[in-house]
Amino acid sequence: MRLNPKLPILFLIAIVILSACGASPAEEQASADAAMTQVVGTMVAGFFATQTALFTPPPPSTNTPLPTNTFLPTPTPAPANTLPPPPTWTPGFVFFTNTPSLLLTPTVTGTLPTATANSGALAYGCNNLAFVRDVNYPSGTEVAPEESFVKTWKVENTGTCEWVFNYTLSIVVDEYFDSSWNTLGKIVQPGEWTELSVIVDAPKQAGTYTSYWRFTDGAHPFGATLGLTVVVKE
Repeated sequence: MRLNPKLPILFLIAIVILSACGASPAEEQASADAAMTQVVGTMVAGFFATQTALFTPPPPSTNTPLPTNTFLPTPTPAPANTLPPPPTWTPGFVFFTNTPSLLLTPTVTGTLPTATANSGALAYGCNNLAFVRDVNYPSGTEVAPEESFVKTWKVENTGTCEWVFNYTLSIVVDEYFDSSWNTLGKIVQPGEWTELSVIVDAPKQAGTYTSYWRFTDGAHPFGATLGLTVVVKE
């Protein structure tokens, strides 16, 4: 708190004036008391005036109401697991029994086809031969016991090199006929046809007989097998 610095000076001046007037002590005392009272009142009034001037009223209340609580949304429960449970695996053993009664056995009907050899697989080097037809004595021809005859086949040179003079026949199976033959004695170009022959004597006993021959370059047989089947009559 700050006092007005002029108040003490005014108080002193009042006392001096009263003393100069020559008043009695009682009057002087009364005057001093009155002056003191006035000075004190003035001081008090100045004090309150000063305090009033220094007082700054507080700003009006601007209380802001608290915000209203906002509740969190209700959580949505997760959907239940709708997947089917995994299958239960049970270990076990598998046994295989061959049951012959369940096997299907094909029944052959009709006439079976005759197997045809792959002519390309019959070659030896550049030499190969294909059977064309029987010139005489086709399969099943009847002959007399010990009959002598010449069996001839028509063949084709299906190789890539020519057949030359010394090419000849060789026996595959000949346990029934007493056979003989000559060498080719000529040149046959690839793609050309020619005839091969063998001289045979029929067996003495009645029955059906078969023999086989192949063509050869003198050392290596090649091409189709040439067969002879005859029926010896009684």
